[in-house]
Amino acid sequence: MMLNILFYLWIAFQVIVATYLLQPLLLLLVHGCIKLFKSEKKISAADSHDYSFAVVITAHKNLQLVPPLVDSLLKQTHGNYTVYVVADNCGDSDLGMEHAKVKLLKPETPLNAKIRSIDYAIQHFETPHEVMVILDADNLVHPLYLETLNRYFNKGYEAVQTNMLAKNNDTVYAQLDAAGNYFSNFIDRRMRMELGLSANIWGLGIALRTSLYRQVVYNNFFGGFDKKIQADIVKLIPQLAYAEDAIVYDEKIDDGNALETQRTRWINAYFKYFKYGWDVLGTGLRRGSFNLVFFGYNLLRPPLFLQVLMALVFCLTNYWIAPALSWAWLGVLAAFPLSFMAIVALMSEDSRTVKALFYLPFFFFRQLKAFLHMGKANKAFLQTQNNKIVYIEEVMNK
Repeated sequence: MMLNILFYLWIAFQVIVATYLLQPLLLLLVHGCIKLFKSEKKISAADSHDYSFAVVITAHKNLQLVPPLVDSLLKQTHGNYTVYVVADNCGDSDLGMEHAKVKLLKPETPLNAKIRSIDYAIQHFETPHEVMVILDADNLVHPLYLETLNRYFNKGYEAVQTNMLAKNNDTVYAQLDAAGNYFSNFIDRRMRMELGLSANIWGLGIALRTSLYRQVVYNNFFGGFDKKIQADIVKLIPQLAYAEDAIVYDEKIDDGNALETQRTRWINAYFKYFKYGWDVLGTGLRRGSFNLVFFGYNLLRPPLFLQVLMALVFCLTNYWIAPALSWAWLGVLAAFPLSFMAIVALMSEDSRTVKALFYLPFFFFRQLKAFLHMGKANKAFLQTQNNKIVYIEEVMNK
């Protein structure tokens, strides 16, 4: 009896991992059907209300990357906004510019946490802004960014994740990092929006009603900002939207060491905040909400390299336990990389990004090393070093 129970649990676990790996292929097929049989939905250009935006930029110990971001914000076609730059522990440095729309905030006591910096900015809002946008210091935004967001909020959305594209794409690692963004944008954002489901957020480029953000209560101020905020707000609103036409540019990692640092932090966060996935899934089951069940199910999804690693283990072990399943796993292991490459080719406009996919085994190896050193993230604050000082015109001209 016990052996039978263990066998069926073994099979169930394999089915779950297989559904994660086959989801990209399924969504590609759905996307093809939508293109064939449905006209493309577009957000209307008509704005019935001119929303007031508070753009919050969190900078820690360094302000050198902020001026290009502020410059891109001052070129917005939508004029009803104020930029709040929280210079946390940045000493006496300033932006080297003054503008009525830009407020430089310098906390007297170091905050040392993104969540605290955001709260500090909210406490210093000069007017009761209806919508707040959260950006990182190394970002840039398209001139139509706020104008596009204004249309989405006029449509009734209360929280909108914007489209993150690469600010730099000049190394293989940067191209592979960008490829990962294209992939996750497709399966976790574009297709969710197409199907009327809530999209996942990044830790940047998220716009939401200020009143909605105030309902998120943080018990831990160090890390997990995006994990906590999306797990809370997805339960409060009908749909967490994705605005693919509202573009924010983000700096990509450009070498293997930076990749390991970044992924060590990300992998640690996945396990540390795993409970949020169960919370959303349980809430969805209690409410009978497919949107929340699907969202929670995907929050529980392991990082891609772990999914592939588990698939390889299943394929090998089933050779002795259930040979037919071993062949099935070979099919899954063939389908996943093909669907991954197809999605990147569909989403990317840079042929270098597609060509860089041949270097994915090196990327996989670096992530495996990051996994083995995951404990470092609990002992020290691992910050990815960003240093690309470029302006919006340079990025758009590329």
